[in-house]
Amino acid sequence: MMKTSVQAVLPVSAAAGQSIPVRAILPWAVFGLIVSALLLYFVGAEQGATSLISGHEVHEFVHDGRHLLGFPCH
Repeated sequence: MMKTSVQAVLPVSAAAGQSIPVRAILPWAVFGLIVSALLLYFVGAEQGATSLISGHEVHEFVHDGRHLLGFPCH
């Protein structure tokens, strides 16, 4: 019986240990903050007098998420 050994070949990264410059991260960080703020607005405040979109479609769409996150809505 012949034994065979399987060796995993892992690529060696030349970028190991290098830092990412802030200029590369900043646009993604700003984009993430804007998306997070919009999500927080639609889940937490899109209803009634502060509504940007007329009707109750957005409220009903995020209704269960409001309760899950602890936002009162009725």
